[in-house]
Amino acid sequence: MKDEVIYLRAAGLDLGKRFLVACVRTPAVSRAETWSLETERFETTAAEIRRLLAWLLERRVEVVVLEATSDYWRHLYYTLQPQLNLMLVNPAHLKGIRGRKSDPSDAAFLARAGASGMVMGSFVPRREIRELRDLTRCRTEVITSRGREAQRLEKELEDTGMKLSSVISDITGATGRAIINALIQGERDPGTLADLAVRRARSKIPALVEALEGTFTEHHAFMCRHYLDELDHLTAVVEHLDARIAALLACLSRDQDVDRLDAIPGIGRAAARIIIAETGGDMAQFATAGHLASWIGVCPGMNESAGVNKSGRTWPDNSSLKRLLGVAAMAVSRSKDTYLSTYYRRIASRRGSLRALVVVMHKLAIAIWHVLHDKTDYHDLGADYFTRRDPERAMRRMTKEANRLGLTIRFEPIQAT
Repeated sequence: MKDEVIYLRAAGLDLGKRFLVACVRTPAVSRAETWSLETERFETTAAEIRRLLAWLLERRVEVVVLEATSDYWRHLYYTLQPQLNLMLVNPAHLKGIRGRKSDPSDAAFLARAGASGMVMGSFVPRREIRELRDLTRCRTEVITSRGREAQRLEKELEDTGMKLSSVISDITGATGRAIINALIQGERDPGTLADLAVRRARSKIPALVEALEGTFTEHHAFMCRHYLDELDHLTAVVEHLDARIAALLACLSRDQDVDRLDAIPGIGRAAARIIIAETGGDMAQFATAGHLASWIGVCPGMNESAGVNKSGRTWPDNSSLKRLLGVAAMAVSRSKDTYLSTYYRRIASRRGSLRALVVVMHKLAIAIWHVLHDKTDYHDLGADYFTRRDPERAMRRMTKEANRLGLTIRFEPIQAT
């Protein structure tokens, strides 16, 4: 046949919310070197999906290509995957020609792409990992909502003219809660309110007295009570999710992986659990550390045309992990005495802080791959790694800096005592 194919019998599914169009591509019987297409429309109800499964099995398809459309693909994928060679593909990789696009043509194009091997299947973890991923993503959303409630509380206090957030960094901490609760109960004296400060905040009592002068009305008391109740509720939800996540990780025997990931700078236990949930903790899906970095979206893109390299910006692939690594890289940039913090400052001095953050995110992705792939602990190379690697270069740099100041220096080895 003229077309170079990998699968002789392939199917494509163009999926929508209410219905899908299936197209089966098979060799034509009546005419050599041609293909016959059979198209059928199915609803997305459970009964219709079972009919689709029987229809595909009857035609003995070797591969089925399905676009990852919104969340509509989930139930369909979970139903078909155990009995068919199902390939879930990114819709951005398969765009139809404008002006010649319809549901049947999309399904036929998916079938042809699957038959010729032009597409790659996306990573879909097993059921237990999917449940863990749902829990960690829900936890992230709840924490984000809790942050918004804290911002609304701060906004309400600003409406009273009180500058509590200008004195203490966290108005939802022990000192902030004690002061706000006293305000809700009717206390208005700034001195009495400031005396409720605890621990290190007591050193700020004079500043608190000045900051707590304002007009706190019954309306403000009602709104602040509402925001505090919302914060307490969301905190309880986070604790409940944490318990569920910990239990599921224990069932999956991933506690040791969490401990190893926790040792990487910038990554705590909560972040380690998200990494396990998003990747499955099994690096067999990623051939190299570079594949993992590309899947997360923390490696440079490639856009070359006519010998000209255009924008190499990163792509928003796995947004959950990319956001997590961004927060971890910012934490690393503020730390000291680690290899990654030194590496960040080296890159930032030449390329700027934003590019340096992306580079550190790439380094973190590589470290994550090795920790999970090799089942080994993370070992920091040390802040003096670059000096130990090339001491002569370090001495030249110091000599150059001294010469700029009009000084000269001499290096002599330290005598052993």
